[in-house]
Amino acid sequence: MDKKSFIGISLITVIVLMVLLWSGNSQKKNAAKTTQYEQKLDSARAAVEDSIQFAQEATVIVTASQQDSLSPLFPAMNGSEELVVLDNGLVKIGISSKGATPSFAQLSGYNDQQGQNVTLFSQDEISLNFKIDGKNQNIRSRNLYFENIKNGANSVTMRLNTNGYGHMDFVYTLLPESYMLNLDIKASGMENFFSSDLSTLAVDWIQNLRQQEKGFDFEQRYTTLTYKRADKVKAKVMNVSPAAKKSGKTTGRATSKTIEEQLDWVAYKNQFFSCIMIASDTYTGGTQLSGQSYLQGLGYMKKLMAKTHVGFDPDGKEPTQFQFYFGPNDYKILKQNSKLAHGDQKVRLNRVIDLGWPVVREVNRFLIIPLFNLLSKWNLNMGLVILLMTLIVKALVFPAQVKSFMSSAKMRALKPYVDEVNAKYPKPEDAMKKQQETMAVYSKYGVSPMGGCLPSLVQMPVWMAFFFFVPNAIELRQQSFLWATDLTGFDELIRWNTSIPLIGNHLSIFCVLFCLTNIINTIYSMQQQQMAPGQEDSMKMMKWMMYAMPVIFFFSFNNYSSGLCYYYFISGLVGIISMIWLRRSTDDKAILAKLEADYEASRNDPSKRKTGGNNMMARLEALQKEQERLQKQQKSK
Repeated sequence: MDKKSFIGISLITVIVLMVLLWSGNSQKKNAAKTTQYEQKLDSARAAVEDSIQFAQEATVIVTASQQDSLSPLFPAMNGSEELVVLDNGLVKIGISSKGATPSFAQLSGYNDQQGQNVTLFSQDEISLNFKIDGKNQNIRSRNLYFENIKNGANSVTMRLNTNGYGHMDFVYTLLPESYMLNLDIKASGMENFFSSDLSTLAVDWIQNLRQQEKGFDFEQRYTTLTYKRADKVKAKVMNVSPAAKKSGKTTGRATSKTIEEQLDWVAYKNQFFSCIMIASDTYTGGTQLSGQSYLQGLGYMKKLMAKTHVGFDPDGKEPTQFQFYFGPNDYKILKQNSKLAHGDQKVRLNRVIDLGWPVVREVNRFLIIPLFNLLSKWNLNMGLVILLMTLIVKALVFPAQVKSFMSSAKMRALKPYVDEVNAKYPKPEDAMKKQQETMAVYSKYGVSPMGGCLPSLVQMPVWMAFFFFVPNAIELRQQSFLWATDLTGFDELIRWNTSIPLIGNHLSIFCVLFCLTNIINTIYSMQQQQMAPGQEDSMKMMKWMMYAMPVIFFFSFNNYSSGLCYYYFISGLVGIISMIWLRRSTDDKAILAKLEADYEASRNDPSKRKTGGNNMMARLEALQKEQERLQKQQKSK
């Protein structure tokens, strides 16, 4: 195998291993016995019910003295709960008079696994608590009763009445044709309730995120707590520890993080839906974020928590403004709703979708997503859209593939000359001379061993772009193709009852096809390579790594999106066909004759001389001289 192939394969291996580590290190082990796991689930369910009570320490503690009619908040301590529903045709949001906070959010046009409208959360799955400290009594909104004083078209005003200290209004407005809910909090006549130095309002947000998709492991991998710093463009994800099955605990070790910078928003993100809380004037520094993962079978993915502060005007001259996004993780929709944000900051809600590392993200933004949107307008089956995208993208990178192939073909054509050099220097101690003369052969004919490396690497960002795009493409959700019922989840045409370690209880056909084409592609690629001198041992190692890679892919991708495996299968199949065509359309003898003709032409006209291997030759000469100097120095000692 030549040096450029060694470097290329090594880089590909490193990138693939990085992806596998990023996507979740390794598959979770299943419980050894079903009865033991059911016992764990029973205790876990009880713990979930306890967790849904959500941190009672954050609520108002109503003491006997506080229930006195002279207490400042006495009018809000007792009452009956009223629910006001705001509905703009896209999202339906319930606002409860107890706490004056959203109690449920339901999306139209998106179905859950039972065929009903997707519910992002219900009243017992969310706790949103606004906390403001007063002189004599502190406001903790979660357990206070508000009065519905105004109920307009997709707008409601919830008023917190006090005992002679003014009032505070929570005004909710659901914007038309959007997934944005505005909240204005404004005090009126409460100067004597608050201290003169009060300047912030605290927010505690806790939520259990439902399981919305059929593939638990895959969805939990994409269920994240995401936030965006005010001075940054890119959003960041806080990695939440996985659940611990062996210990039988409901959740894994709690993961917590404190963000000192100001934030534009905090998002609780499922694979395809998000709840985002946006601060119009940014969240102040010191935001505390935490989360825990749930076991499979409880109906929840993760429990996420955020504690933060925003500016508050106790005089009521300026309202404290929030915005909530309760909607799909659709790149285009998120961009449109970002334009509805208050203030001057660019919230960039679309950043909640992870499209990959910087170069890969740009490939997704400017190639994959526009191409997908264009083809989707044709109302084709999504499987056919992926097929067309694959063919178009392969056509775009085909010139790079041809260049890489021709570089290998030229080295293969020069094999007779390289064999002569190998025969001339059979001794191991002459390895440097053998390598130097081999490079001289390549330099003579203007062939660079590195000539095919860069074209091969050009194709990697596209390969990686699909890895990030397909699992995040909500347009593929619940779209069937051939035997796959949902292109965003694994296909399970073949399944069984007993869970097998590392595989699970199903076999993904698209994953198997992807791995088979990967093996065939590897065989063809290895046949095309010309092994450089001194690479015999590394060749064996590379072969082992390349043939082991499909096995790693199988155990890693069996639970992945069938749409992603389908793309890699089609991409690999097209790669095999194009490689066979290139091999049959090229003649090594004709290539060698062309190289000889070019060499003769360059002898008569030095300006036409190709310098593909000159730099490599110079480095080898310098290396040889250094080696000879060290040998002489060692002998003199």
